[in-house]
Amino acid sequence: MGFFQQLCEQTQTEQRYLLSAPVIQQALDGSISIPLYQAFLTQAYHHVKHTVPLLMRAGSRMQQQDEWLRKAIIEYINEEYGHERWILNDIKATGADPQQVAEGQPHTATEAMVALVYQAIDSVHPAAFFGMAHVLEGTSVQLATRAAGQIKASLGLPTSAFSYLLSHGDLDIEHVKFFEDLMDKVTDPAAQRAIIQTAKHVYRLYGDMFRALPELAAEPLELAS
Repeated sequence: MGFFQQLCEQTQTEQRYLLSAPVIQQALDGSISIPLYQAFLTQAYHHVKHTVPLLMRAGSRMQQQDEWLRKAIIEYINEEYGHERWILNDIKATGADPQQVAEGQPHTATEAMVALVYQAIDSVHPAAFFGMAHVLEGTSVQLATRAAGQIKASLGLPTSAFSYLLSHGDLDIEHVKFFEDLMDKVTDPAAQRAIIQTAKHVYRLYGDMFRALPELAAEPLELAS
């Protein structure tokens, strides 16, 4: 069994916790409100803005024998750079003020998720970043395109409000295949343990973030000027 399959199998319980968040089914049913979608985009902004800094942190801590993994990190940086700005544009397309989001604070679960990955990179193994990548990319491919279509149809928002979801949906399968092949090359037991443990934690915290969205949506964003 390749390591990618081990990663999937050993994080099934935590993945189920994430996918059982009620708001995810609401999104797939197209039964969420604009404030709820805006709350999701807000939290997405607050973790996506850390993707490149996390990658840079991980790359800077790779050992010489892991140069092949550092090269993959460079590819990830080129792929992920600037995606947080896409989210701000999506927020503006929903009618809300993106500056309010950029200057705001993340929910506790979102902040904890990001902080945990920084800590794992620094104190456990730099490959821990890929545990977070597994959760976010895998979830997006499963859900993002379907959710975007349902939300767009039910809320009447323009396509320009869905650049983040659509860019990370099932059209991104090639990128996920790259990730799967990359994980199957990871043979260091310490790196494998760090990736699996980080994925477990991120699944839980990402699930908590989704469960917090209805509460966050109760305080709507200001309208765009």
